[in-house]
Amino acid sequence: MTEVHVIGSILGGSGFPDESLFCKWKIHAGSAWRVLQGDQEGQTQVDSPSHEPTAYWCHPIDLHFATKGLQGWPKIHLQVWHQDSYGRNELYSYGFCHIPVSPGHHELDVVTWRPKGSLAEELKTQFIGGSSQLKNPDLVSSSSELYKLRTISMGKVHLRLHVIVRNFDKYGVEF
Repeated sequence: MTEVHVIGSILGGSGFPDESLFCKWKIHAGSAWRVLQGDQEGQTQVDSPSHEPTAYWCHPIDLHFATKGLQGWPKIHLQVWHQDSYGRNELYSYGFCHIPVSPGHHELDVVTWRPKGSLAEELKTQFIGGSSQLKNPDLVSSSSELYKLRTISMGKVHLRLHVIVRNFDKYGVEF
């Protein structure tokens, strides 16, 4: 059985309209993939930078997978949340990326977005808060449904990942 180790961190986020941000993340993989060790989901702390446009989280990711096939290669789903001065949490944006296939060190910038609502919903968002949300957050990486959405670009989430593969050569997979 082949193995994939993913070690790294969610470094932070930049380009968002407000401060006091945190990130929820979840790893999705196909049915041929099994997690041997590590957490498949988590949440960073809230960072409120006072003079910088970047929120720093430095949240660790450490996963060990075993797989029987390459289909369903793991991907990471991200949700960036904003915490207001009253402690209320508001979903700001969605994003996802595939875990890099090639072994080694990878610096990734994941572009995030939010659904664009109707005029009334956008006015509500502007004055009251609480933007439009997806009914099913797993649609974030579903290309068959995603193209139907109208979206607004938000910021970027910065990842640093190290990918280590084992026993791929035994099964004829070359990098």
